[in-house]
Amino acid sequence: MASNTITYTVKDLVDLGIIEKPLDGNHGGIHPKSSDYVEDGVPFIMASDLIDGHVDIKGCKFITEEQATSLRKGFAKEGDVLLSHKATIGRTAIVGELPTGFIVLTPQITYYRVLDSTRLNPRYLKYYFDSEAFQALFEQWAGGGSTRLYLGITEQMKLPIELPEITIQNKIVDLVDSFDRKITLNRQINQTLEQIAQALFKSWFVDFDLVVDNALDAGFFEQDVDLPDELLRRAEARRSVREHGNFKPLLDATRQLFPAAFEDCAEPSLGVGGWVPEGWAASIAGDELTVKGGSTPSTANPEFWEGGDINWTSPKDLSGKAEKVMLDTERKITKEGLKKITSGLLPAETVLMSSRAPVGYLALSKIPVAINQGYIAITETKSLTQEYALYWLDSKVEIIKSISGGTTFAEISKKTFRTIPIIVPDFTVVDAFSEVVGLNLMKISKNVEEISSLCAIRDSLLPKLISGELEIR
Repeated sequence: MASNTITYTVKDLVDLGIIEKPLDGNHGGIHPKSSDYVEDGVPFIMASDLIDGHVDIKGCKFITEEQATSLRKGFAKEGDVLLSHKATIGRTAIVGELPTGFIVLTPQITYYRVLDSTRLNPRYLKYYFDSEAFQALFEQWAGGGSTRLYLGITEQMKLPIELPEITIQNKIVDLVDSFDRKITLNRQINQTLEQIAQALFKSWFVDFDLVVDNALDAGFFEQDVDLPDELLRRAEARRSVREHGNFKPLLDATRQLFPAAFEDCAEPSLGVGGWVPEGWAASIAGDELTVKGGSTPSTANPEFWEGGDINWTSPKDLSGKAEKVMLDTERKITKEGLKKITSGLLPAETVLMSSRAPVGYLALSKIPVAINQGYIAITETKSLTQEYALYWLDSKVEIIKSISGGTTFAEISKKTFRTIPIIVPDFTVVDAFSEVVGLNLMKISKNVEEISSLCAIRDSLLPKLISGELEIR
């Protein structure tokens, strides 16, 4: 350890006036319940809302300001460092700019508030919490290996914190921030690419914009046909869009891939009011998609796990991930373990959807992978593509959740999944969609690989910078 680095406990930092005493959210009867959640209000932050070092104040739950101000503690504000300490432990974030002035924490999360920034940089504290050594110690103290990890405030007060002098802290923060900025940029690019893919699928295969355009030009809606009101409203809305001065039609070559009329089909839930693009077939998932499930080799048998190098995934691998690609798995199994998997090793480009607790995590696996029983996997399609299957699932997630059964937790069976109605477009349209989206997914994959490399470099540098083994000049 460098001579200018001193190890304090959290209590030492409190006694020295460097930080406030850490606090978590409200326990017991006054803890907000799910029935208290409202559409908009004060963000109510859980461990799952700490994502990639940031606090998700848009996708979180909310409580009323009246209820928030009636609570005793757990009020975090801009600049506070958050650390999850119960069940899902070790997640960190710094509270950013807040429209509400403060957020309310659950008992899963502790906030650390720096009082003397001339002695402790809050971002340094966050990065120190992220370090491999601290994370390992934190998990050990929280009962590593048990089913319910927990480290309360009393025990957190005993945690060691290594503090170099403030000039060194600031240099460490500047260097690590440069990695995090590039990582954040890559994630933002991936988010944009994902939104483009979702928007394209919705336009082509949910709203049928180009079919409506062609039908308007062909006079289809002026014919003496008893069309559903929903379809007529869709046509009128599209007409208004086309009349806007900023409207830019797609190339004729693309529009010519789509029909210029709709036709009634036997399945009223498909298309627009039961009307689908002319020539596109109505089918069910089981007739179009090859669906498989998986299993878990006994975790008590080391022969199935120790030294394994075969990718095996549970939905946990997709939890909290924005990107719809899978490039690696947390756990690996052996060849003997693979023999216990009912579906065997699935090929690369398999579409994965979590089918239980929770339903709806999605990914296109870029690697051969074995799956557990918490997945529905689509290994191939009859006349569609894997990219189409992925974004068809994405567009149907809420419907899939609504038909999920289960007593203790939501679950959709393969039998139920196979009955879901699906539209089968002309393959030239599907292929055009997949060509565009395939390039997006390739770019996303490369960005994810770069993020992984940057994280590895950052995480290997951090303990050496903290200890003084490496010096920043």
